[in-house]
This record gives sequence, C-alpha cells and structure tokens, in this order.
Amino acid sequence: MKAGISVMNRRSLMQAGAAAALAGALPARLARAAGAPIPLGTLTPLTGAGGPYGPSMRKAMEWVAGEVNKAGGVLGRELKLYSEDGETNPDAAVRAARKLIDVDKVAAVMGTWASAVTTAVAPLCWESKTFLTTVSGSDTITKLPHHGYLVRTQPNTVLQMTGLARFVGGLGAKTLFVMSVQAPFAAPTHRILGEELPKHGCKLAGTLTYDKDKASYRSEVDEALRAKPDMIYLNGYTPDTIVLLKDLYKSGYDGKRIAQAYAVNAKLLASLPHEVTDGIYTIAPSPDVGSASYNRLAKVLGTQDLDPYSCQCHDHVSLVALAIAKAGEASGTAIRDNIRKISQGSGTKVDSAVEGLKLLAAGKEINYEGVSGPCDFTDIGDIRDTKFRYEQAENGKFKLVKIA
Repeated sequence: MKAGISVMNRRSLMQAGAAAALAGALPARLARAAGAPIPLGTLTPLTGAGGPYGPSMRKAMEWVAGEVNKAGGVLGRELKLYSEDGETNPDAAVRAARKLIDVDKVAAVMGTWASAVTTAVAPLCWESKTFLTTVSGSDTITKLPHHGYLVRTQPNTVLQMTGLARFVGGLGAKTLFVMSVQAPFAAPTHRILGEELPKHGCKLAGTLTYDKDKASYRSEVDEALRAKPDMIYLNGYTPDTIVLLKDLYKSGYDGKRIAQAYAVNAKLLASLPHEVTDGIYTIAPSPDVGSASYNRLAKVLGTQDLDPYSCQCHDHVSLVALAIAKAGEASGTAIRDNIRKISQGSGTKVDSAVEGLKLLAAGKEINYEGVSGPCDFTDIGDIRDTKFRYEQAENGKFKLVKIA
C-alpha cells in the first residue's frame, strides 16, 4: 500500500513538473493573454508650469481605468496604470517616458501636456511602437514622422488661432500684437494669425518671442507698446504671464488682452490684484459641457468647471481601452490600427469605455464621443474640430463670454 502511494506521488510530481515546464515554455504573449494586467502609462505635468492641471488629469485617467476594471477589464484583463511626472520639462519627461517604455513595458503613454515635452517624447514612442496620446497643440507635433503612433485631442494651432482671430475681430480690435514664450507653437501662431486676422477686420501689429525664465519683461512690453496695438495676445505659460501682466499694468497699457486659459487660470487670478487681471479674455477648447459624461467626471473631480485637459485625458484612457478590445491585442500597433475604428464612423455612439466594451463584446460597432466631444482624427492624428470657450476675468473670477 505504501509502495502504491509512493508511485502515485511520483507520477503526480512528474506530471506537475511537466505542466510547469510547459507553462514556462509558453510565449510571453500567450501568458499575458491568460489574465496578466495590461500596462498603460500616464505622463502628466504634476509639477512645473502645467502643475495645476496634472493631478486632475491623472485622477481622470485613474477613474476610467478603475471603472473598466470593476466591469471586468479589457479582454478579461485589468488595466494597470503606471504614472510618471513629466515636470513640464522635456528632459525630465524623456527620462520618465523611458522608464514607462523600457521598464514598465506600457502599450501606450497618455496625457503629455506641453508641446516641448510631447516633441521630446514622441520619438521614443514611435521607435518602440508605443502609442502616444497628447493634449499638446503645436502644429509641429503631428508633422513628426510618428508613423501613426500618435493622436491628440487638443485642437492644433490652426484651429485655435482661427477661433482666436474670429473672436478678436468680433471684439472690434483692429490691431493685435503677439508676445509668445519660446516654444514650438510660437512661430506657427504668428504665421497663422497673420493669415487669419485680416479675414475679420484686424491685422497683426507685430510679434516677439521671449525666454520663459525672466524676472522682468519690461523691454519686451515696451517693444509691444511701440506698435500701439488695440489688443495684445499673451501666448505663454502661467509663471511668465504673471510677470508680463504686472509689467503691462505698470506701463499703463489699457488696451484689451487675451491669453490661453491654461496660462491665465484661477491660480493666476488669485496671485495678482484684481486691477492687474480684470478684463483679460481667455480661450480654451470647450468640453461637452452638460453631457452625461461631463457630469459623471465632474462628480468624480468635485467641480462643475472641468478643465479641458482632464476631460481629454478621460478620453485618452477610454480610446486606448476600446482600441485594445477592438483589436483583441494589447500593443501599441494594435491601438494605432484600431483607434479610428472605435471613435468615428456609423457605429453606435457611446460616451463611456464601459458601455463601449459591452457593445464590442457583443460584436457591435461603436463610435466613441467623450467628455471632450467627438474624437474624430485626421490621418496624421489631429482632432478634426472642436468648440472653444471664451471667458473674461472680473473681480478675480471668470465669467463666461461664449462657447462657439
């Protein structure tokens, strides 16, 4: 009897060992398909000039991933987010992206913010066939040879400056001077405004480009004021725009001013006296305010005034998850080849990743439209169209002018 048990035990051990050896010989791809988490990377500006937006952008992505995981994940696998701080700095962002790609083996990097950061990170992504989603707007980004491994939900410079020129002309300004921080979007901004402003009864009075780390811009302000513009466009980030607004106020300039909303934000208004900021206009891509998806995210983030970048990052994770489900494979190439199949076309419109995953599992076609609005991309990865939100500072707060 004891001998019989011993033989059976030896057989069991041999069978178990053979099974273990077979499992060890399985390709990594098959092992991953068995239920290992799908690694995805977030690269948001938790510090630096984009610091006011990065934490909320990351929280939006974490929430979507959590909802997807609670609903069963993608292809039976959980989404696992690896989060890094881009620091609004190209060098730091490259180091962070290298970790996400080489160590964490992510299929996608999501949420890059500054154009200089995205320009630095993009080559790492296309060379490793890692998909990249961004909220950077410079025209130069999608003109890079990214081989389709990139889409951006932020409108490009053409869309933004076309909208700004229309708004400036509508205010009755006849001349506009542009003061741009040294960044990839500076030169395209100057060129496009020079082309678009005359269509709306305005012309470009002049342009200049400045370094971002200066304690004073008085010489730049003097140059702008010599052109006697009706309006000045402050095309920079929050820290340098604070200095510029102070110098403009000290100079006695009483004309109109406009800036990007990511630069002139609530933090900036709180840091300066009302008389320095009152009257300045801001422009920003408008999310789909009032939609069911907007209201869901607003509840999660605890505010009804969602910034466009958090809304776009919500859509980044959703698009990536749905593209992976559509492809049946979690890789950057699979995302590249399927992201338009789930975000445009005649499929059933959905505004959440969970809803879209259910329909895909049932063999249905879908058309994802998220918190940021429709996600229709051109062949080079640009968002096709969007609405813009125009606000004006008054007594230290923003009031809505219009959405158009």
